[in-house]
Amino acid sequence: MLAHIKKYYVQISLVVLLTLGAIMLELLLPTLMANVVDIGIVKGDIPYILKTGGLMVICALAAVLLMTGVSFFASRTALGFARDVRRDLFVTVENFSVQTFEKIGTASLITRSTNDVKQVQDVLNMVLRMMTRAPLMLVGGIVLAVAREPGLSVVFLGSLPILALLIFFISRKAIPLFAALQKKTDKLNLVVRQSLTGVRVIRAFNNVEHEKQRFHAANEDFRDTGIRVNKMMAVLFPVMMIVMNFTSIAIVWFGAVRIDQGLMQVGNLMAFLQYAMMILMSLIMLSFGFIMIPRAQASLKRINEVLLMENDILDPETPRTRRNLNGVITCKDVSFRYAGAEKPVLKNVSFEAKPGETTAIIGSTGSGKSTLLKLIPRLYDVEEGTVSIDGEDVRNISQQELRKRIGYVPQKAMLFSGTVADNLRYGKEDATDQEMWEALDIAQASGFIKEKNEGLHLYVEQGGANFSGGQKQRLSIARAIVRRPDIYLFDDSFSALDFKTDAKLRSELFNIAKEATIIIVAQRVNTIIHADQIIVLNEGEIAGIGTHKELFAENQVYQEIVLSQQAGEEGA
Repeated sequence: MLAHIKKYYVQISLVVLLTLGAIMLELLLPTLMANVVDIGIVKGDIPYILKTGGLMVICALAAVLLMTGVSFFASRTALGFARDVRRDLFVTVENFSVQTFEKIGTASLITRSTNDVKQVQDVLNMVLRMMTRAPLMLVGGIVLAVAREPGLSVVFLGSLPILALLIFFISRKAIPLFAALQKKTDKLNLVVRQSLTGVRVIRAFNNVEHEKQRFHAANEDFRDTGIRVNKMMAVLFPVMMIVMNFTSIAIVWFGAVRIDQGLMQVGNLMAFLQYAMMILMSLIMLSFGFIMIPRAQASLKRINEVLLMENDILDPETPRTRRNLNGVITCKDVSFRYAGAEKPVLKNVSFEAKPGETTAIIGSTGSGKSTLLKLIPRLYDVEEGTVSIDGEDVRNISQQELRKRIGYVPQKAMLFSGTVADNLRYGKEDATDQEMWEALDIAQASGFIKEKNEGLHLYVEQGGANFSGGQKQRLSIARAIVRRPDIYLFDDSFSALDFKTDAKLRSELFNIAKEATIIIVAQRVNTIIHADQIIVLNEGEIAGIGTHKELFAENQVYQEIVLSQQAGEEGA
């Protein structure tokens, strides 16, 4: 955080200088007012009154202008700081591996990037405006008050300890509650996000009331914690006002006694009373700072937790680059388990996928097919064994260089808000219209795009909500094809397509990717029946490798898969 603050040292210096100038002018006003009373009014010197009064007006206006400058530079600093932190958070999270990302979760990361940063921004703005002003005014007020009336300054000895103890007590109680409040915000955000993204499922299963209860519980929990915090905050100001008012009464009381004894002038009492109010107001500002800073500390801790989190997947210090990549993928004794899992998802998996050939992976649900595919672009790193391309361990290649060579289509088709062209250019930034249309033709997606007048500029809603499941899959496949990579990875990417479209798409794909390595994860045997080699996974282990004919003749696991699908088709 300090690295971000240092960028704004010029603006922060201006805030301190302007605040100092404004406070000096404000501290001068009670002295000028005392002179007006003790000299001008007592002696009946009208010119002196007008002259000193005019000087007071000028000082007041100058102080207002200086404080306006303070507000301007403080706001620019706080907003610029928040912008920089949000940018760093976003960049850091974007570079996280999937496993690191899942440690915090989407809902919490959204809260940390928005709510937590906003808390820090607000407190920084307050610190620059109030916490620089309050100490300067406190010290200046005490010095001038003691210099003017040392005897009357004893009154502060009673009020200052009370305020200090109050600030200490409330700060001690508030800090844990502020940290808890941010966690409640995470929970509330999580419930709302799940309810909104899963609205179709919720309505389909008639679970609206259940979701209302979940939201109500999270909302009430957040409210209760917020009320506890605000109750403490609500106690602070009235108690301080009581202390201030009793201090004022004491000053007037003892000041009147001193005036009656001829030890003090009326103007001095008025000036001292104003200095006392400045001192107490400074303490109030400091107390609010001490209350708000713990909340910012809780948010800063959560932000730093993300920024300082060690990524599970890092680029090598000296990455090895190869201009020409053949695309021979070799998995040797690969084992992998997810964080916190008791058993590994993959155990001792070994195979080789060659260019110009299609390798298919099939198996029951949960057998580790998708996980195996994600190890190739290093979305996860192996626990044991190696995944290599052309004999080079993928951990020795920079992630950018590795993924540049791969066209990956995930199991869940993900589209981004924008246009069709924007989504295709995720695969290749400088793709021409011709290249994009060719990719759409191969993916069997050009038909429904051409039906719309917008063509490549057809708008895609968030998550591709304005497309069907099959259309989203075809657009995701086109996004990978437009890159024309050396390696194609399809994670059950044909499941939403009818048999005719599936067959035509794969035929077109194999025509343009004759020299590429293609790995297909599939549930349907019809999708992979013509693959050069089929890998059968069973509970994370390879149960067999071969062609469709070889496996169907000899492999029991594969036979069960084929027969179960044939029985399902016959039943249908």
